[in-house]
Parts: sequence; structure tokens; C-alpha cells
Amino acid sequence: MNSEVIHISSLNRFELINALRFAECLKFIAPGNAVLFSSQFETDIVEGRLIEKVCNLADVIADATRLSAAHTLSGGHRGFDILHVAAARIIGATHFLTFDTNQKRLAKAAGFKLLI
Repeated sequence: MNSEVIHISSLNRFELINALRFAECLKFIAPGNAVLFSSQFETDIVEGRLIEKVCNLADVIADATRLSAAHTLSGGHRGFDILHVAAARIIGATHFLTFDTNQKRLAKAAGFKLLI
């Protein structure tokens, strides 16, 4: 794996773009920055620093259902965090990057090498 390239799922793309819009709505970022930052993100995809791997949503949900059954009662994992871990498994990732402590525990339990 080229350490300078990050593989993302369609869920990552959706969540980032939506989070930028939400941050602008709440005035956490200046007006127009959601579009600006989204454009910079898209440039990273076009220039190959990020590679979006498309995955079948039904497969992601099926794996997320298994992860939830195995880990949510004991770990208290949120649905979208589980979907991200499941999507990473479906696209064949071996490493997982997150700043969320609880999601990090789930990713480790799912067999990922953690980047942070």
C-alpha cells in the first residue's frame, strides 16, 4: 500500500461533505467554506491522493449488522461508525484511520491496523 494514498468509501465522501455543510450551517466555518473545502477534497480525489472505492450498500449493511450483533452491546457503538468499519472491510482495507476512540476500538476488534 502506498502510504501517501488513502482509500475511502462512498460513505466517507458523503459524511465529509455533509459535515462541512452542517458546520457552515452552524457557523462553525465561514460562509462559502463548505464549498471551498469540498472542492479541495474533490481535487485530492482527482489528483489521486484519495481513491474512492465504491461498495454495495447491501453488503455494507449486512456486515454492519454482524458487527453490531458482535460488538454494540458491549461497546456501545453508533450506527454510522459501524457502517464506516463495515465499508472499510467491504473495500478490502487493512488499515483504519479515525480520531474517535470508540470507533477505534471497533476497528481494532474488526481486525484493522490502526493508523492513529
